[in-house]
Amino acid sequence: MQWIYWLIAIVLSFGAGFWVYRADKRRAVPYPWLTSLLRSLVVFFTLLLILVPTIIISKNVVEKPIILLLQDNSRSIANALGNDSAAYRKNVTDLTRRLSDKYKVVQWGFGNAVQNDTLFQYTQPATDISAALSRAQEFFGLQNLGAVILATDGRFNQGMNPLYQQLSLHSSLYMVAIGDSAQQKDIRISRTYANKTVTINSNFEIRADIVADLCKGYSNSAVIKEGDNMLSSVPVSVNSDKYDRSVSFTIKAQSAGLHHYVISIPDAEGEKNVINNRRDIFVDVVEEKKNILIVSAAPHPDVNAIKDALSGLESYKVTVCTADNLPASLIGYNAIILHGLPSLRSKLATQLVAARKPLWCILSNQTDIAGFNELQQLTHTTVSPVTPHDVLTMYDPAFTEFTLPQNIQSVTDKMPPLLVAAGNVHTAPGANILFTDRQGQMPLWVLQQGSVPTAILMGEGLWRWRLYEYKNFNQHTVIDECIRQTVAFLSANNNEKPFSVALQKYVWSDQEAVSLNAYLLNANNEQVNTTDVQLTITDSARRKQNFSFERSGTVYSLNIGVWAGGTYSYSAHTTYKDKEYTAGGSFVVESIPLELMESGADYPLLYGMAHKYNGSLVAEKNVAALYDSITHNEHIKPVIQTNAETVPLVDRKWYFFIILLLAVCEWLLRKYWLAQ
Repeated sequence: MQWIYWLIAIVLSFGAGFWVYRADKRRAVPYPWLTSLLRSLVVFFTLLLILVPTIIISKNVVEKPIILLLQDNSRSIANALGNDSAAYRKNVTDLTRRLSDKYKVVQWGFGNAVQNDTLFQYTQPATDISAALSRAQEFFGLQNLGAVILATDGRFNQGMNPLYQQLSLHSSLYMVAIGDSAQQKDIRISRTYANKTVTINSNFEIRADIVADLCKGYSNSAVIKEGDNMLSSVPVSVNSDKYDRSVSFTIKAQSAGLHHYVISIPDAEGEKNVINNRRDIFVDVVEEKKNILIVSAAPHPDVNAIKDALSGLESYKVTVCTADNLPASLIGYNAIILHGLPSLRSKLATQLVAARKPLWCILSNQTDIAGFNELQQLTHTTVSPVTPHDVLTMYDPAFTEFTLPQNIQSVTDKMPPLLVAAGNVHTAPGANILFTDRQGQMPLWVLQQGSVPTAILMGEGLWRWRLYEYKNFNQHTVIDECIRQTVAFLSANNNEKPFSVALQKYVWSDQEAVSLNAYLLNANNEQVNTTDVQLTITDSARRKQNFSFERSGTVYSLNIGVWAGGTYSYSAHTTYKDKEYTAGGSFVVESIPLELMESGADYPLLYGMAHKYNGSLVAEKNVAALYDSITHNEHIKPVIQTNAETVPLVDRKWYFFIILLLAVCEWLLRKYWLAQ
């Protein structure tokens, strides 16, 4: 629309100039066209100030492509480089200096976390390649990221497999392979699977992944022990140089309490790395029956699906009701499952927050999202409302909270979508995600540990999942196990003892600080921390150390720092209202550095990632060759950004002086010519 005002200004200024020209012509002014021009310009600039108070100025800014260097800063890189670390650092520094002439170079280090400095220290205790790439995608998502240089040995021990990570990374990925591709003879227990809590007198499974390299002909048995008592063994026969197999042990829970199991496998002849041939596992055996309350906004087939999944388990007593018939007291329940609640009809947030019971919130089209967000102090999660829509789900292989059937991926690939009414989902740090959408961006089934554990399912449709699993596999074991383990996660350790001590985990590394939390309940089952709590830790040599818990909010917390490898027991005690309370347990500190669990570079993974993201692979000695590869990549180009700036004319002093100068010039000319 501004062009209309410009046209009006031009017409009026031309009219004013023509009128002055005719008047000066009659007065016999020597140069009437000059005074006419000056008058036209004065009128034009003055009208612009009135009609077009602001003008839009476009500026073009050339944005250089960004080259991101992701340097693996974990301990395994120091072992891989050996005496060549100084030469490698020099080569990388020279490469980044040459690239800086044409590109904007950003350098990050990573291990178990991303760093912006200390790139070549090689001190990180773990490697998470997928988290580093996700961080790069989030940070540079809208910028001109031309290429990512990822320097690593490919040995990751945290996060998901980066080769199968779903990333919208449009830049090329150049891999720098660090370490020897030649494998060493090694047999190891790479991972273990066990549920944290089981019921007394039940049979439960413990699984372990056995991986062997260059151990063809090895024949022995993997054994599981509790103390000095061997419980079971499974024969292991390696018939190839590349061996990968899962072994399973079935254990009977004969006594209540925390049980410490050790899985081990004998060394292979000539094996050098033997510290990865053992794993510790803790399982809590409970004997009380858990009371589970299922509350729905209205009758729904999902409620029947959950009830059927829990039926037949002696460890649960399930009560089903609608919001209109909610029990007056929630004290007797170990976990509460909400389907479609809170709703517009039933505002339960205040009552649930006061009860501080473990919650499983299943969102449906009846859920009041605003009411759900009022539970944020329990769930630590907020969502935004959207119109209900179908969302296909995907199992997150990085989920480790509990053990699920091995065929879960093949089952969930055939599942119908969930009906989801949640938009943007903001979960708490450390949330465990069981299922996401197919793009891996929206968490759909979330579990959150804490003083009050919670779980959230963002949509409805569990009943269809059970039907489709039965249709395709003649059973619904996987979906039932997801439901059962979620309920077990919520109800574990929720026995409402007046005093308890909890650890985030029972197996720690000798590179991380051990932390404990203590909880003291008053007569109303409210957390208090008005008294002092003492802690005694005893090692295997019967040496004791005493600590005092610190008060944090309404709970107790204690960080006892880094401990040497070994088995430790702890005992906490306090006095509250003239009563003595004690709680105890044990934990293990492993001396097995994660970075030494595997050795050598994983060239197949590195080559697969370079091929997936249209890059190339070079060895660390040839890192300088990446300069030619990057500079000749036609897809790495500068981007011209056009920025539109709105400029108010009234704020420009020079504009006023132009009008003044033109007016003064006309006035002086007239004075001069009329004086002659």
